[in-house]
Amino acid sequence: MTAASLSVQDLSWSPGRGGEPLLHSTSFDLAAGRVLGIVGPNGAGKTTLLRMLYRYYRPATGTVHIDGEDIWTLPARSVAQRVAAVLQEQPSDFALTIGEIVALGRAPHRRGFTGTTGAHDKEMIDRALGLLNLHGLADRHLGTLSGGERQRVLVARALAQEPRLLILDEPTNHLDIRHQLEVLDLIRNLPLTIVTSLHDLNLAADLCDDVLLLNSGHTVGFGTPSQVLSETAVSNAFLVEARRERLTPSESDHLTFHLQNKGQQL
Repeated sequence: MTAASLSVQDLSWSPGRGGEPLLHSTSFDLAAGRVLGIVGPNGAGKTTLLRMLYRYYRPATGTVHIDGEDIWTLPARSVAQRVAAVLQEQPSDFALTIGEIVALGRAPHRRGFTGTTGAHDKEMIDRALGLLNLHGLADRHLGTLSGGERQRVLVARALAQEPRLLILDEPTNHLDIRHQLEVLDLIRNLPLTIVTSLHDLNLAADLCDDVLLLNSGHTVGFGTPSQVLSETAVSNAFLVEARRERLTPSESDHLTFHLQNKGQQL
């Protein structure tokens, strides 16, 4: 696995001609191998941005460059060989085994969906199953798994794709605490460029090298977590009172949240 650089310039998107933009002009550069967390309240534009990064939405304005190449000038197969996405939607009716679903990640590297599985394909599939601790489930069907197990299968399928840029939309949804920690530890150690949306701001601060804070489709800030996740910026974006607190002298600062004018801690 190798990481890719990502450059987003003047990116915006609207649902139809003349519609109100769901994402206004957004620009940032992400160096290869860094982890970017996209945060913001519901409706901020996080999923819209992610959908443009993996070429599901064509931008109204702007460009997305991976290693200096505009993804809309490349064949779809070429983009799929570089970018993999794990979405919030979880299919449960695949009539395939877990091993077969993970193997679908190799499709962009084959000639057609009926291409044979070579030695390198098998190696990548086996590696992905191992990284997500799925070997014991390889012969099961997706509908028999828990939500957390299904999420791990989808991450494994994305890794089998051998991407250089991995996009994750709320990757810890549906996961219990143990599997949240396992997935987050995996993210930290993957030699890839990773863009992920997250609801938990403290988690974003701990996990990510950079953070993009969105609000109502506008960029509030981009930079390191300590630069972007200030008390003022978070309070204004989420309409809460955000405070930085340290429970013990040895711990890092964590944000706590209170309802404005009510003092009720969230």
